Amino acid sequence: MKSEKLIAIIGPTAVGKTELSLELAKKMSTEIISGDSMLVYKGFDVGTAKPTLLEQKSVQHHMIDILNPEQEFSVTQFKAYAQEHIQKINNRGKIPILAGGTGLYVKSLVEDYSFNKTPGDEVYRCELEALAQKQGKAYVHEMLRAVDPKTAERLHINDFRRVIRALEVYHMGGELISQDKAMLEDGKLAYNAVVIGLNRERSHLYERINQRVDLMMESGFVEEVQSLLNAGISRNCQAMKGIGYLDIVGYIDGLISLDTAIENIKKATRHFAKRQLTWYRKMPYIHWYDVEEYSPKELLKIVFKDIAGEFLLK
Repeated sequence: MKSEKLIAIIGPTAVGKTELSLELAKKMSTEIISGDSMLVYKGFDVGTAKPTLLEQKSVQHHMIDILNPEQEFSVTQFKAYAQEHIQKINNRGKIPILAGGTGLYVKSLVEDYSFNKTPGDEVYRCELEALAQKQGKAYVHEMLRAVDPKTAERLHINDFRRVIRALEVYHMGGELISQDKAMLEDGKLAYNAVVIGLNRERSHLYERINQRVDLMMESGFVEEVQSLLNAGISRNCQAMKGIGYLDIVGYIDGLISLDTAIENIKKATRHFAKRQLTWYRKMPYIHWYDVEEYSPKELLKIVFKDIAGEFLLK
């Protein structure tokens, strides 16, 4: 286990992570590292519920707006960047707060995943993409299930980039990318870490998700996507695959109504929250808090008390 200290605040989307992270960071005079795979992209603000400029100004944030939309971003890159920030913040005498909901990203960091080095095979990748066009994504997903059922179970059929990568890895080296052995053998985390999990009653969480999507629309989500398209951002780039963006593109292109796009986004976000909770069930070291049991001030107080007890803070 590394000597660096780390606080992680995780939970399903719209549960209230941003508010707690900001208030805790202010109380501890520390900095926030984003653990969200979409916040790295410049210009993708409304649809990702990115912290506002005022919020970013009130607390130093890292891993936000570091890439252009056309650039690729992977869990391997995230892990490397986050490790660097954690070390630097610890060296400044502070305990960084990792805030975000991308389960794989957080898990890879605190459990110190070791990723395979299998190179890519562009020809094979193109063959798989062509096969998906002809036979459907489900057909290719079943190909993965036949050779690596654990990874197939973990990857959703629409997470097609990773499905193809898993098949590519198997094709090139016969390796499996199932992550059952990702955690350190002695069961200890890679950092001296306290992992805080926030949750609330499912129906209330879904209500908050629906309200968030409505607020996104009021805040200019359609205008944001139109601006990105006007700037020449490809509909096929990785950033555009974030929840909601292609639905708004479909509306702009006249393929679906705005009401249909909004309902699709709400449904996809609710499903995403369920997948996040599935990820978190694989992380037994999470200290869970039901946010509905406390006021925001009470939650801050009890979380800080628990963290202070772990790190012997005054």
